[in-house]
Amino acid sequence: MPALHVPADRASLDFDVIIVGCGPTGAMLAAELRLHDVRVLVLEKDTEPASFVRIVGLHIRSLELMAMRGLLDRILPHGRRRPAAGFFAAIAKPEPKGLDSAYAYLLGIPQPVIVNLLEEHAIALGAQVRRGCAVAGVEQDDEGVTTTLADGERLRSRYLVGCDGARSTVRKLLGVGFPGEPARTETLMGEMEVGAPPEEVAAKVAEVSETRRPFWLRPFGNGVYSVVVPAAGISDRAEPPTIEDFQQQLRAIAGTDFGVHSPRWLSRFGDATRLAERYRVGRVLLAGDAAHIHPPIGGQGLNLGVQDAVNLGWKLAAQVRGWAPETLLDTYQAERHPVAEDVLDNTRAQVELLSPEPGPQAVRRLLTELMDLDEVNRHLIEKITGIGIRYDFGTGSDLLGRRLRDIAVKQGNLYGLLHGGRGLLLDRTERLTLDGWSDRVDHLADPTAELDVPGVLLRPDGHVAWVGEDQRDLDEHLSRWFGEPAH
Repeated sequence: MPALHVPADRASLDFDVIIVGCGPTGAMLAAELRLHDVRVLVLEKDTEPASFVRIVGLHIRSLELMAMRGLLDRILPHGRRRPAAGFFAAIAKPEPKGLDSAYAYLLGIPQPVIVNLLEEHAIALGAQVRRGCAVAGVEQDDEGVTTTLADGERLRSRYLVGCDGARSTVRKLLGVGFPGEPARTETLMGEMEVGAPPEEVAAKVAEVSETRRPFWLRPFGNGVYSVVVPAAGISDRAEPPTIEDFQQQLRAIAGTDFGVHSPRWLSRFGDATRLAERYRVGRVLLAGDAAHIHPPIGGQGLNLGVQDAVNLGWKLAAQVRGWAPETLLDTYQAERHPVAEDVLDNTRAQVELLSPEPGPQAVRRLLTELMDLDEVNRHLIEKITGIGIRYDFGTGSDLLGRRLRDIAVKQGNLYGLLHGGRGLLLDRTERLTLDGWSDRVDHLADPTAELDVPGVLLRPDGHVAWVGEDQRDLDEHLSRWFGEPAH
């Protein structure tokens, strides 16, 4: 990478950015920063990666981001595809036709696998990961952040990002409020073997799920099932449930425990919903579950965190490298906080629709009818999968602020040009230039590009920052997003 605009104080610090937490958000952020030669250390309090094999789903927008960084081909063999349908409150409706993406499916993948792949990617790019390192203190000044570990070691960096989960130590040390609603209900989830015959399981699940949600036993093969059943009450989530808890609740709700045994992993989750009041306090930022928590219905949590990381990564790198416009880092909260608010609202709505009470059930039946309309079904699918997001970049083309799908270009496909995490000018006029910004933005002059506008400027996260053909207007937008031109 070019060594332009690098601040002089960079050499006096241990790292440019310290990331607390090596889950999917932290690992993805580390990789994004390393694309721009930012010196990154990831601190993880656990000495070993999680051993339980919980299946998570990568939604369309996350799959697009993986394709943008050249990771998707590495990830796909470890997952199982399923249609992009039935996400909203588990209302069974088909996938809308013609979703605007080349990756219009859900990829089910074991969480430890995706975390390991992202961590390997970050390390291959040069990030350092230290396990068994719990953070005990965070102090910041005008030049940087001092992070104190539990063993007394002190580390200095220009910035610190808390990606350390719902009980974030970083957020608490910052004193950032985490308002919302505490858990009202709790659900048990796990994978285990089932002794009852498959046809008996299917019949009983169909009967019970008419009135009790969430409730399911979904076969994985070889007698192994994913089991979800309401818990008896609210408990300390730090304590994992036992197989006896599952047996007891299955008998109470279904009249049988289905002969469940030999669990692979067991967990519990509540419907607590909280959103950090601020994503940034000076040189310290929050991302992923440290910034927002919500019920897992719709499978949006991991995806929301990974998308936070890709939004933040290039902006924080620009700040470290010295070319960021003055307000660029503030756009992280301005853009991602409303997205999280929307996710919290849609999960609140879905939880209500799972209630067995007559009122919510009446609304559920009405919404089930409305989702027969393609526009309604499509809107909800685009909301949950992240492809409906539009950041507020001002007035202009309908493309402005939206992500651009993976269109065909003369080199093959658009996302193949975004692996380096740089901006991209896609120029169908063949007249536009990038004088002074070529160290940060690539230029593709391609009159054959599968696009119905003269030109677009893409940010490194794939969102459209400008649409048009006027050079002066383009230069203004290049300055807005990529700083002053190099001379």
